[in-house]
Amino acid sequence: MEKLSLQEIISAVHGSYGYPADTEINDISTDTRTIKPGSLFIALKGENFDGHNFAAKAMELGAEAVVTERPVEGARCIIVDSTARALLDIAGYYRSKFDVKVVGVTGSVGKTTTKDMIALVVAQKYKTLKTQGNHNNEIGMPQTLFGLDSSYEAAVIEMGMSHQGEISRMSMCCQPDVAVITNIGISHIENLGTQENILKAKLEILDGAAYDAPLILCRDDKLLAGVQLHSDRKVYYYSVSKKDCDVYASGVKTADNSITFTINYEGGKIAAKINCLGEHNVKNALAAFCVGLALDIPPEDIVKGIAQFKPEGLRQNVTVIDGVTYIVDCYNAAPDSMKASLSVLSQAQAEGKRICVLADMLELGKNSKTYHKNVGEYVAASKADLLYCFGEDSKCYIEGAEKKGFAKENCRHFDSREDLAAALKEVVAKGDAVLFKGSRGMKLEEVFNALTK
Repeated sequence: MEKLSLQEIISAVHGSYGYPADTEINDISTDTRTIKPGSLFIALKGENFDGHNFAAKAMELGAEAVVTERPVEGARCIIVDSTARALLDIAGYYRSKFDVKVVGVTGSVGKTTTKDMIALVVAQKYKTLKTQGNHNNEIGMPQTLFGLDSSYEAAVIEMGMSHQGEISRMSMCCQPDVAVITNIGISHIENLGTQENILKAKLEILDGAAYDAPLILCRDDKLLAGVQLHSDRKVYYYSVSKKDCDVYASGVKTADNSITFTINYEGGKIAAKINCLGEHNVKNALAAFCVGLALDIPPEDIVKGIAQFKPEGLRQNVTVIDGVTYIVDCYNAAPDSMKASLSVLSQAQAEGKRICVLADMLELGKNSKTYHKNVGEYVAASKADLLYCFGEDSKCYIEGAEKKGFAKENCRHFDSREDLAAALKEVVAKGDAVLFKGSRGMKLEEVFNALTK
């Protein structure tokens, strides 16, 4: 982060401050564990914490001032109406100091993978900052923006949400020059009620964008395909099959845990490769290609960037241990991402069995059991040989699979991760492919760790 004057910050948050403001801030912190001399501490409030209780401690640790909603004894306070709003206001002001190309990315599933592919593409031409980890909310995104300095030429910013209004506030903060929406699923439908409301929430990504900022959408998503914009904004549509799109794929082939295909676009066609499996990842690559076109990056460089992508962490990470192919995708789960992971399992090289290890999908509201049954039906249509489940709603995977003819004797449900791991140790053998997929809160990676240690 480059330095900001304290007076700049006071003006940005429209705060009141009763002390001399002739000093500089070299870091913005919302956690006293990261305070260092010259920091500004922002006292955020949550359901289970109140940063105001740590304001005085922040001063003791070297903070120049703290942003609060009320006076705090022992602290030099910039008083604001909302500390959460102040964090976004400071980040938005800071972002506006830099002449950078900002790409905003959102969607129900696939946004992190798409963000990473886009960042690799954009980095072919520009020095690029990107969202790290899961810092895609109203606290994490500002921290990403504070990583900008005058050496950066571009930033790729991921935006997640669970309620309406959140993406709007983040978009107003980061001011995207290009906006990408990957798809409209049912994640957080418990909060938003309908997919149409989810679409409205995702389209908030345009709220902070310039009137002519390009919008990139997947035409394979039925809701995005019907988006109507009341402006002259350029819309890039991409698809894995629809040839009337700006960008589409053809000749898709799978081999050696990678996919090759041809990208067709207005200027011609070009061969591409991604080092991962699944049709959804071809779509993610097409979204990244559209961003490259929007930023005038040569197609040859765009496909070089796409080819550099490799899944990391708990997101469809494919690894081979003792001759067994493991697909670890335990970061989040929704019906669309479940189906995507099952397609990866079906495409994975396996001389032996293909084993699905599935845990509950969380936050799906009153229709959760129905969604689980639907995924079970998809299991039956996949190349899976065994279905092992963990979690209360995961019983519905088995119900859906058996309904579509999946053999009952090949399904098992477990009440604990320990029992699941023990059972897997009995059946997993060299040449098998094993998929681990479930919501983050189900901690299915613990089963993978126990199986492979």
